[in-house]
Amino acid sequence: MYLTQYTKEFKTNLKLAWPVIVGQVGHPAIGIADDAMVGKFLGAKELAATSLGNSLIFIAMSIGIGFSFAITPLIAEADGEKNYKKGRIFLNHSMLMMLVLGIALVGLMFLLEPILNHLKQTPSVVTLAKPYFEIVAISVLPMLVFQGLKQFADGLSQTKYAMQVTLVTVVVNIFLNYILITGWSIFPKLGIVGAAYGTLISRLLMVALMYFNIKRNKRFKPFLKPLKRIEFKRKVFGKISGLGFPSSLQMLFEVGVFTASIILAGVLGEYPQAANQIAIKLAATTFMISIGIGVATTIRVGNQKGLGNFINLRRIAISNFMLIVLLMTIFSILFMVFKQSLPVLFVDNEEVILLASNLLIIVGVFQISDGLQAVVLASLRGLQDVKVPTIITFISYWIIGFPICYYLGLYTEFRTFGIWIGLLISLTVSAILLLMRFNYLTKKISK
Repeated sequence: MYLTQYTKEFKTNLKLAWPVIVGQVGHPAIGIADDAMVGKFLGAKELAATSLGNSLIFIAMSIGIGFSFAITPLIAEADGEKNYKKGRIFLNHSMLMMLVLGIALVGLMFLLEPILNHLKQTPSVVTLAKPYFEIVAISVLPMLVFQGLKQFADGLSQTKYAMQVTLVTVVVNIFLNYILITGWSIFPKLGIVGAAYGTLISRLLMVALMYFNIKRNKRFKPFLKPLKRIEFKRKVFGKISGLGFPSSLQMLFEVGVFTASIILAGVLGEYPQAANQIAIKLAATTFMISIGIGVATTIRVGNQKGLGNFINLRRIAISNFMLIVLLMTIFSILFMVFKQSLPVLFVDNEEVILLASNLLIIVGVFQISDGLQAVVLASLRGLQDVKVPTIITFISYWIIGFPICYYLGLYTEFRTFGIWIGLLISLTVSAILLLMRFNYLTKKISK
């Protein structure tokens, strides 16, 4: 009976989460399509180049996507209060900030491009990575505008629209990749650059389709009226920033340590880097399931916060923790079972396949820690508690995790496997500390 008070929430949680999961899987799906088609049509060296090119892009995207997570709890709380004016103010301020942040991040990526020359990577890989990087960097702007619209829709529990848009654009991206990488019919053979153009065009399409879906739906109408210039307030920008920037730092610390693993693997050679990229892409795909459950958690926690029902808030959050542990246990088993089959989807090179299959063992092991820390972090975000979790993520990934990655990867025979041992330890520490924070905070406010 005690257990059913949590498990009975699974249906509601999944109803909210599954469209988000499908939509979120679309982000790595576009990257996976790039990698799989580049690896199959061009080779391991080109796959390593997309990995290197995306290493800095991951950082920019993590900052922007992390910042956008602030939109969902603010909109969810306003919706719970039925305060449409408050929601409209948050939406307009948030979208302006996402636009400015996107422009700034694209500019930053171009300023940081020379760093690619100084990461001790294979010179031929660097040469291939640069043109790919320059085009995909531009796609960060439409990606973040889409993300802002998506988080707004998610905050109103309208999670299906981003899913629909993402499914369409993934198919478009695969088609564009094929014709631009291979030079099908009248199109020029652009190789790795063709994959970059496919990503850029797909992300522009995402923004257009998401805006169209929001504009035509009556549920969004009370929030869409533009603000007059005089209605933009520094205080509101400050509130959004107070949630957004810590959230972006949380995302940055986690994605940053995975980006560092790409660079460390590149120091070991192009084959370890290609294998590492395969492992990261597959891990990122299942992580999107955690993000989906996390968004559902943020929405429901934000709603309960708006209603002032803190006992129910804690019960709903715990139900999501149980759900993600169950789901990620299943994926852990699947990674173990199919560790030799999955890398074949990306490359034909036997050495890369062997290296990647070994990495998938540890990818399977850390599924539970990775999923749990993401959902607990989302519950704290729904409570608008972001400062302490930011400190926890920094300690977990950069004080504890990265030194282990560095030492085991470069100074022991574990090599790339050692890098992933460090990632496993950092995720596990993060999950434990965040759970302790959630338990302390929710017990305190429930009283």
